[in-house]
Amino acid sequence: MIKKIAVTLALFICGFLSFSSIAQAHVKWFAPYIVEASPQSILFTLKDVWFWSGLALVLTFFITTLFVEKRAIGQQAQSYLDKITNPLWLRLDDFIRIVIGVFFVAIFAVGGIYLTPDLKTSSEVISWSQLLIAALVFSRKTQPLAAAGIILLWLLALRDYTFFHLLDYLALGVGIAAYLVLEASNNPDWRKHRFTVIRVGVAIALMWSSLEKFAYPDWFYPLVEERPYLTFGLPRDAFIPMAGLAEFTMGFGLLWTPLIRRLSAIALFVIFTAAVYPFGRIDLVGHALIMAVIVVIIADHSRDIGLLSSIKQKLIGVPLGLSAALVIFIGSYWGTHAAIYGFDNDPSTTKVATKSTHSFDPEHPHDTNDALAGVTAQEAYQLAMDTMHAPMMEGIKHENPDMAFVLGMLPHHVGAIDMAEIQLKYGNDPEMRELAQQILRAQHPEVKQMRAWLKKNNYQSDEIDIKPSDHDNH
Repeated sequence: MIKKIAVTLALFICGFLSFSSIAQAHVKWFAPYIVEASPQSILFTLKDVWFWSGLALVLTFFITTLFVEKRAIGQQAQSYLDKITNPLWLRLDDFIRIVIGVFFVAIFAVGGIYLTPDLKTSSEVISWSQLLIAALVFSRKTQPLAAAGIILLWLLALRDYTFFHLLDYLALGVGIAAYLVLEASNNPDWRKHRFTVIRVGVAIALMWSSLEKFAYPDWFYPLVEERPYLTFGLPRDAFIPMAGLAEFTMGFGLLWTPLIRRLSAIALFVIFTAAVYPFGRIDLVGHALIMAVIVVIIADHSRDIGLLSSIKQKLIGVPLGLSAALVIFIGSYWGTHAAIYGFDNDPSTTKVATKSTHSFDPEHPHDTNDALAGVTAQEAYQLAMDTMHAPMMEGIKHENPDMAFVLGMLPHHVGAIDMAEIQLKYGNDPEMRELAQQILRAQHPEVKQMRAWLKKNNYQSDEIDIKPSDHDNH
């Protein structure tokens, strides 16, 4: 009976993945973004009264929870959660394996992506390998092979995406892979840590990715403008840092004492579940593993506090720990970005007029002008047209009609993407902004497909002076 409950819950998630209505996905999946652009100074966040107000509320919540946790009422709350989740707890490994398997089947079914909808691929081998990973997770003998496959997928992603872009996926991927290895182990001292590694992996992934809302708030502007109800009436520039702080602090809570991490997990589950309706199936696919691990944390009956247990049990440990986490993650995020891309890599510091060509070479990063300052919309549109025209006209001269089609159409699509990005920067009309977003969603995959076709057909970019752009990495 208990096993049936666990299997039914996992299959419910499978059905939800399969039959939820298609809609736009969450940020980074529907809005253009440039990872290599310099992040906004953290000083903007530190000067924001909303940030400090939210931080004070979270600290109050954590300290109050810790105070209650040490008393009888806290133990009663834990016991109540244990009673509710006991059927799942007894078959938790079955639940995790089924969800991991269903997730990779869903990724395979969506097609053209790996690990998450944010990472695009044209490789059929990668798509089929994810179906193989799904099959391998159902036997303890083959789980380590599935773990190796997950790590390999992350390494393959480095060919198309930068290390900085993939750090949050690394934490989640390593956590899931480590779970599969430890769960398959016959060593009880190793196996007992299997739930801890996925909890830590998700916590790190959430804290890292949450910093995007502080570093690149403009990525989220289309979201709150298109769906203003998501802000609960808060001003846009108040809601975005508050949302980032909520994600970071709840991720931090997953690393603390049992009651704090279970309540944090419940809050996160509500947040992620609420996002499914407005954003649809792709959002659920992208967050399926995170949501499953959150359920695991809620159902975890263990009272193990883990590292730094003496500090975690003290009330003063909460502000000290959260402050340390903020310093470490903020320093790592901005420091890693500067180490990889340099300190002065913000497109907003360069006028559009200095951008002479795009780079269609797959080895070069995207060079966009959607956030450039100091120019008018007319100047930006003119440059986009000038940049598109010459390579498009040159491309259609190719003697092979198929090659001529691709070489002419590719810069045309890149020009359309540029103009859509300019519209989102300067335009105000809701209908035209929606059209621009539709163009971005439609033409990024087509640019990707055409560039993959050129590579497959051994096209050398020096045959014609045409340098397509890496827009498809959005």
